Amino acid sequence: MTENTQQQTAPTTELPTQYAPAEVEGPLYERWVERGYFEADAKSEKPPYTIVIPPPNVTGSLHLGHAFEHTLIDALTRRKRMQGFETLWQPGMDHAGIATQNVVERELAKEGKSRHDLGREAFVERVWQWKAESGGQISGQMKRLGDGVAWSRERFTMDEGLSQAVQTIFKKLYDDELIYRAERIINWCPRCLTAISDIEVEYQDDDGELVSIRYGEGEDSLVVATTRAETMLGDTAVAVHPDDERYRHLVGRRIKLPLTDRTIPVVADTHVDPEFGTGAVKVTPAHDPNDFEIGQRHDLPNLAVMDERAVITTHGPFQGLDRLEARSAIVAALRAEGRIVAEKRPYTHSVGHCSRCKTTIEPRLSMQWWVKVGPLAQAAGDAVRDGKVTIHPQEMEKRYFDWVDNLHDWCISRQLWWGHRIPVWYGPDGEVVCVGPDEQPPSGEGWHQDTDVLDTWFSSGLWPFSTLGWPERTESLAKFYPNSVLVTGYDILFFWVARMMMFGLYAMDGTPPFHTIALHGMVRDQNGKKMSKSFGNVVNPLDWMDEYGSDAVRFTLANGANPGVDVPIGEDWVKASRNFANKIWNATRFALMNGATIEGDLPPVERLSATDRWILSRLNATVAQVDAYYEDYQFAKLSDALYHFAWDEVFDWYVELSKTTFFAGGEQAEVSGRVLGEVLDVMLRLLHPIVPFVTEALWTTLTGRESVVIADWPKDSGFRDPAAEAEIENLQQVVTEVRRFRADQGLQPGQKVPARLELGGTALAAHEAAIRQLLRLQPEGEDFSATASLPVGGATVALDLSGTIDVEAERKRLTKDLAAAEKEKAQANGKLGNEAFLAKAPDNVVEKIRTRLAKADEDIARIQAQLANLPQA
Repeated sequence: MTENTQQQTAPTTELPTQYAPAEVEGPLYERWVERGYFEADAKSEKPPYTIVIPPPNVTGSLHLGHAFEHTLIDALTRRKRMQGFETLWQPGMDHAGIATQNVVERELAKEGKSRHDLGREAFVERVWQWKAESGGQISGQMKRLGDGVAWSRERFTMDEGLSQAVQTIFKKLYDDELIYRAERIINWCPRCLTAISDIEVEYQDDDGELVSIRYGEGEDSLVVATTRAETMLGDTAVAVHPDDERYRHLVGRRIKLPLTDRTIPVVADTHVDPEFGTGAVKVTPAHDPNDFEIGQRHDLPNLAVMDERAVITTHGPFQGLDRLEARSAIVAALRAEGRIVAEKRPYTHSVGHCSRCKTTIEPRLSMQWWVKVGPLAQAAGDAVRDGKVTIHPQEMEKRYFDWVDNLHDWCISRQLWWGHRIPVWYGPDGEVVCVGPDEQPPSGEGWHQDTDVLDTWFSSGLWPFSTLGWPERTESLAKFYPNSVLVTGYDILFFWVARMMMFGLYAMDGTPPFHTIALHGMVRDQNGKKMSKSFGNVVNPLDWMDEYGSDAVRFTLANGANPGVDVPIGEDWVKASRNFANKIWNATRFALMNGATIEGDLPPVERLSATDRWILSRLNATVAQVDAYYEDYQFAKLSDALYHFAWDEVFDWYVELSKTTFFAGGEQAEVSGRVLGEVLDVMLRLLHPIVPFVTEALWTTLTGRESVVIADWPKDSGFRDPAAEAEIENLQQVVTEVRRFRADQGLQPGQKVPARLELGGTALAAHEAAIRQLLRLQPEGEDFSATASLPVGGATVALDLSGTIDVEAERKRLTKDLAAAEKEKAQANGKLGNEAFLAKAPDNVVEKIRTRLAKADEDIARIQAQLANLPQA
């Protein structure tokens, strides 16, 4: 089916009796790396195929989400390598600003120190030391999984080259007036003491309190509701809808703000929903993003009332209180003044928390650096609209457009010490100078560099081209950019993917960073529940890999990977995949011991039996089907197709049907041995991208060649034999129906039964020996008496069951089952015949009853047939 040019040694049939993943996987992976199979040559004339790894955090370890995503990427790259592409799977890690700084700060805390005790330079040196000693354990875990990455090209977002790329693009954006500094509302973590991105905010339902407060006096009063009473100290207005008749007389007037000596205006703004609550909202521009926008529209002052640690900084009696302490104190003070109109507690509402330290985030007005994303986002949207980039599955395009078409300017500064420091210097007279990588920063008295660092997403947004040497025009950049496909979760479509699109198009002269965005879902537990430490359902994939082997974990994950859909996974499914790996091993071992070989050409068609022609026809159809699924990123379907072809068609049918041929020996046994060798060769190559370890061990044993990693990907030869397929399908029907009948009669699978096969002139006659072998049917003796006759598939199988079953006991059992099925049918008919029930019942309930009726009819027909086939008394 394909020509392989690897050096060949004499194949061996020697395989251990059992597959032991722990003994096989490590040595195989080391051999792959040593031989350079995963490296990529920029000088190669082969067509390129490039995928970057979504860079895991340097603080991270392999979790199921990583294992899932890496399995899919590895499958794609292994197949493309076998297809003759110069394949680059680019590895690397992200410096993970906040996460890494937190880790090292915790280590310092154990010594009774803080980063401020060390100072910035020494602290950063300490982080580098931590990275060298403890960071990046995920690399070793990726090897356990079998990731075929180009390790010699491994990059880190704080590498010298990538840091140069960061400084280059910052300077370019700054010079193009797409980076600016301004005071805006940001997500602020009072524990980490930094701005954080939207993706670093985790929302959860918290129990709080909703208090309704009366502002103003008498007819000039109105009521506002809030869950954050402490922010009222920073109110600079109350807003109502312009069309709300209840408050029209107040618009433009000033009312007294409780607990203060200030008055604030009532403004009219269309942002307010008159149907929600009282239709009046407090406006705190320095502590709420929506309020900030209202404040901008109405030229309201921004009054900050909390410091960076969320401690109240204003209004005497509350000054110095933590925000939560202040909340209780302010509510108590308002209650004492009779200002509390209503209180609701507990009041469950969604609250943002820092994903790193779990502290409740605080919207805060702060001077930060921003990217003006308008023109960049426009280009990112147009690239998909114009077909330069394809999003898969297509239904995810809407989510992408909803995001990029409404993207707000991006806050890129972080108040950390670990990360890419913002390359801007400030002079003694207010000068601001942005410095490129090849420029000398200004020096002298009064000059100092900005203390902030860049958001981690800023550097990871450059990943598809910075890892290839940009801003230098390297051979690797010319060869491997743009990437062929990006494989990533839909959850970071808006954050990482959008940023790569914006930066790639901007830096690379309008060339997008990848041709295709293939989005997958999130891994969940077997009940579809999100995996969380709080739920107690988090699984360490390394535990499963230790217990069942990496191939079992990989196959389970791939088998659940429908595009853009969440993936449930449970240990029982991993066990089933382990059983599949064992089945491949044992069946291949049996085949090798019984003549399976790849020696010589395939025999001509005229020498092939119908069984041989059937399996070769099915093999080619499977190759075509798997290829089509790969091109559509349908990992679940291609895994399922491979599973059923290998287990059902090859092992359960072809091998079993060929046993009589093998046992008989001779020329036909040699033919079938060559066919079986061909099937195993192709099947193992098809399976390799998903389950690389077991297939490597088996394929090299079967073929005597160097490695399946560099083998040719199978091609569909076009051979199809519909007649042979129909013939074997007919045989399968006969065997399946007789097996079902035997089971219904309570016969054990290995129990032999005398039988007469009336195959007539059908093609089944050539398979009588195989049919008898598969069904444990003995030849009819002199005292043969046909007590049951099964017409199936154009043939008749007559069985002598006398002496094999207790006929009366079986008749009683079946009669009881028949009565139950008839009762079920009567109940279903009764409901479906009740017009009143049908008028009220939901469609799904009615459909369920119709399904029950159909099942009852099937059961009745089956049981009646079984009763009719019982031997007569």
